[in-house]
Amino acid sequence: MALMKTIICLATLLSMTGLLLACGQATPTPQPTQTPAPINTPQPTAAAQPTAAPVPAERLAAGQAFADQFLNRDYAAVVDQFDATMKSVFPIDKVQEARESLEPQLGAFRQQVGIRGEQVEQNGTVYDIVYVAWEFENATIELRIVYDQAGQVAGLFFQPAQTTPPTPYAAPAYVDPGAFREQEVTVGSGEWALPGTLTVPLGDGPFPAVVLVHGSGPNDRDETIGPNKPFRDLAEGLASRGIAVLRYEKRTKQHAAKFTPDVLAALTVKEETVDDALAAVDLLRQTEGIDPAQIYVLGHSLGGYLLPRIALADPASSDRIAGLISMAGPTRPLEELTLEQVTYILGLDGTVSADEQAALDELAAQVARVQDPNLSAETPAEDLPLNIPAPYWLDLRGYDPAETAKGLAQPLLILQGERDYQVTTADFQGWQAALGSLPSATLKLYPDLNHLFMAGEGKSTPAEYESAGHVAEQVIEDIVAWIQANRTTQ
Repeated sequence: MALMKTIICLATLLSMTGLLLACGQATPTPQPTQTPAPINTPQPTAAAQPTAAPVPAERLAAGQAFADQFLNRDYAAVVDQFDATMKSVFPIDKVQEARESLEPQLGAFRQQVGIRGEQVEQNGTVYDIVYVAWEFENATIELRIVYDQAGQVAGLFFQPAQTTPPTPYAAPAYVDPGAFREQEVTVGSGEWALPGTLTVPLGDGPFPAVVLVHGSGPNDRDETIGPNKPFRDLAEGLASRGIAVLRYEKRTKQHAAKFTPDVLAALTVKEETVDDALAAVDLLRQTEGIDPAQIYVLGHSLGGYLLPRIALADPASSDRIAGLISMAGPTRPLEELTLEQVTYILGLDGTVSADEQAALDELAAQVARVQDPNLSAETPAEDLPLNIPAPYWLDLRGYDPAETAKGLAQPLLILQGERDYQVTTADFQGWQAALGSLPSATLKLYPDLNHLFMAGEGKSTPAEYESAGHVAEQVIEDIVAWIQANRTTQ
């Protein structure tokens, strides 16, 4: 059963399903196969944005016909238009499953309310993308159809419909645009090289610097979700206060087309996150004006979870990573959080339907398979949470970030929002239990902040991410004060 209602709004789960059901993805990025998906579904900064142009009229007509075939359950005609990769990862039974899940979770179909398209170029390849908007009783969604140069469907995704123009980003009041400069950089080299932005304070260096490491999913350098750009807030807020910041496109976004089924089948967090974080640290070590002994790594959500792994994998014998900053980093197994998040969201309306309960039961069974000692690399991905292949889960088996962090030499700053429903105070308590007695660890809990470290009131919901906000200024100040204190003690 496709967890449509859940995954549309879920911002921190991983997903490798044939459909991308993502929260807040406003600008298309071609993704012929699905990669680990959303804590955020961000977009590049303006300098890295793919060139967009209108799609030809005949492609728009083809997209309309394709959407009609899907809606009218002509599954054979739909699959016949897929490229080879799509036929492999999204066979006819999965297409049928996706179609049949729409009305039970979105309500009765009402009407088509729009169609639009754009042509984008990414990594030298041109894609035509057609969006067909459908209004259901409880939601309006878009079917996003990605056409390759041969006219075959190379990607098929659902996303919330774009009903209003995207909200332009406005810097928070704590940012001083005259206090820093930005430059485009490249993180890593070769086939996985990533575009990034280095934000550097004006004045005399060398400056301490922070690498920002994304949460789950194909994030951009700003970790954009809806109108919010928490990584841009952090970069410009810290740089306004004398700390350089490096942020970059995540590999699973920038190189989405390279994540074929064979690549996905062997993917672990090393390739998804760790290698590129270390490449970013290495770039800063070689950058003029940056203090190589004062390079910190800040991880959000999945990035915070992986901080101990990043530190342990750092090959430097001198000028090692100076400190680690976790923002909403989980301490519990990811499969546990997956089930907890889905359960939370399905219960927000006060009821759990029979279909939703069946979906929860199925997910619970998949979580149990991840935790089964007999899990093997050959276990089919469809038997595991969100179609994530077994090697990904096996790589994380037994990993306890808080306990691992106890053995690190670096100081740690652990930050958590009390209103965060995705990574909760239970995870913060895991950090407290492991690190609370260590003088090298500082832990802070913010009563009114959510998963994006933005202020709010009452029960946090996915809809909150669609309202524009900024990382709280107190978070910026606490990070600055901690780095300054750490510099004086070294």
